[in-house]
Amino acid sequence: MLKIVKASIAITAATLMFSGTAHADINAALQNICTIVKTDDKGELRKKMKKVQSDYRLKLKDYYSGITCGGNSLIRTAMLNNAAETGTLLVKKMPKGDLKAPEKDGKTLQQWVNENGLASSPIASALNERI
Repeated sequence: MLKIVKASIAITAATLMFSGTAHADINAALQNICTIVKTDDKGELRKKMKKVQSDYRLKLKDYYSGITCGGNSLIRTAMLNNAAETGTLLVKKMPKGDLKAPEKDGKTLQQWVNENGLASSPIASALNERI
């Protein structure tokens, strides 16, 4: 009986010790996502999104509004850097309602695209198809 108690205490202590260090901070996991989007690395972006989803159970819609790259959202950053692959992936992964919603500056993506003359962008085409 005493061996069972000691073993369960040891297992509990080991579990608590490892669970605190098993997950890194979400900010550290997402720190280079702007660079990935700017360089149009669709494969790396897909891996990053999959890792965040598996480690933190967060989908793109959960952390999209909290990330800015030089004051712009991820999709806007992709458009400004002609990153068609990553921008199209982001548009496809976001819910339609979130694509229609105003961003932090009060403008929707469509309004911003038209104001900045980016309507001919492949990302804008994907955005129009989704909305």
